[in-house]
Amino acid sequence: MTTTDSPGTKEPTGGDVLVAVMRRHGIDTAFGVISIHNLPLVEAVARELKFVEVRHEAAAVNAADGYARATGKIGVAITSTGTGAGNAAGSLLEALTAGSRVLHVTGQIESEYLGAGGSTRGVIHEVPKQLQMLDAVSRYAASIERAEDVEADLEIAIAHILAAPQGPASVEWPSDLQYLARPADQRAYEPPVFDTPAPDSSAIAEAVALLSAAERPLLWVGGGAAGAKAELAALLHTLGAGLLTSNSGRAIVPEDDALVIGNFATAPEVAPLLADADLLLSVGTHFRSNETKSYHLRLPAAQIQIDVDPAAIGRIYPAKVGIVGDTAATLAAINGALTSTSVDPGWSAQVTATRVAVRAALTDYIGGYAEICTAMRSVLPRESVVARDVTIPSSQWGNRLLPFYERETNIFPLGGGIGQGLAMGIGAALGRPEVPTAVIAGDGGLAVHLGELASLAGSGAWCVVVVFNDGGYGVLRNMQAANGFDRSGVDLFTPRFDLLAAALDMPYSLVQGPGRFEKAFADAVATRGPAIVEVDIAAVEPPPGPFTPPVHIPVREG
Repeated sequence: MTTTDSPGTKEPTGGDVLVAVMRRHGIDTAFGVISIHNLPLVEAVARELKFVEVRHEAAAVNAADGYARATGKIGVAITSTGTGAGNAAGSLLEALTAGSRVLHVTGQIESEYLGAGGSTRGVIHEVPKQLQMLDAVSRYAASIERAEDVEADLEIAIAHILAAPQGPASVEWPSDLQYLARPADQRAYEPPVFDTPAPDSSAIAEAVALLSAAERPLLWVGGGAAGAKAELAALLHTLGAGLLTSNSGRAIVPEDDALVIGNFATAPEVAPLLADADLLLSVGTHFRSNETKSYHLRLPAAQIQIDVDPAAIGRIYPAKVGIVGDTAATLAAINGALTSTSVDPGWSAQVTATRVAVRAALTDYIGGYAEICTAMRSVLPRESVVARDVTIPSSQWGNRLLPFYERETNIFPLGGGIGQGLAMGIGAALGRPEVPTAVIAGDGGLAVHLGELASLAGSGAWCVVVVFNDGGYGVLRNMQAANGFDRSGVDLFTPRFDLLAAALDMPYSLVQGPGRFEKAFADAVATRGPAIVEVDIAAVEPPPGPFTPPVHIPVREG
């Protein structure tokens, strides 16, 4: 579409409004799948910023999610309406679980055909109650109803994304209004302001009194503490306490700190420390079932809990003192008021000894994987992202033993969904182009979105995919074996990754046996682009101990 007086100049569209909003928030990249229901949006982003083509809408959201986690910015995913929006829903659920800053802009059929009350006309891509579906998997969801409201609607969605607790927002945009919206025609608006509750001063005083009297304190942090790095580190070292984390809370304090035990709360070696502790301060954590032995993990009776969400206080473990507020402000207030401590002089040494013991025990248990874990960390810079799909190497040692030094580099599907790691890694790699990104995937998980290897190849991102191949779903094999179940559904036909890499014009190497991974991985990283390293799990020596997921199997009484 061109103007009559300037034949070579395109008229602005709603895509230009989207570009202006993205620029205002420092966003330079969007991920998506082009469609007849989002053409103006893709055209403008590709022209003015960077549009990364992926093969599936779920991957678009995963990539935007990975970009957001790695950069601290908002990740943008553009999808089509109907089936396209439905495809994105599972990945939005992951972003919701992780509290990730994702703006999902999806198409919608032309506004004149939108049926009231979910009635349908049979328009192509029409889906009744699409907005309700998006609302179920997003922190906020809205529909654009007028061309002049586009900028306001997008800014309102972003305000919800950034408000605590953070999470994804979805905006459905009828295709006719994408063409008709103009930057110059946008109405004035006031984005909503969400106030974070200030911590109660009396609760702060109670917490300080407990911390001052504690002799053997521990801290447990989740992703909600991400904005309080300096305050958390200061309190940790003032107390000489031990730091336990959820997977999401890893590396808020760098994991080479002597007081960081890490994501090892359920390890047998930590049990004596938990038994000796007389106080637990938890910050921004959900105490997830897989990290608390399905809520049966014994923790100190005296607990202080800090969370921005009032509903989280005491939800899993009773809190003697509950503080609702921004974690950075709350910890800063505690630091300012904590003038003395009663910590046992030997407590920090016991913490560090436990830290060493859990790592030594897991290193010994995973056999030949230990060499791979060490090599991966030695090759990658501290600033590199390691995005991990749900697979045995990730769950067994990637989520615990592989060290991280910035929270933004630790990317893993917190909702537990398989197949999301590759797209997350693509997004992270494009968000941090100055350093290599690694993806840890299994053959089964990688096959869920195998087409995204083509997206990676096309993007040119500096990303090495390490495929651990055991010919199926090894985690579930182990679970079936451990519980006496029949072996079914876990042995999969697996593609030849060497031929697949050749078809994609990507460097490839196969690792079989000890002493070979570090060179293969270093060579792949040195290509400064997409590459695949396949690890034959059957050849890992010494053989690792089995990993069985911490899933509760009920026993029938009687």
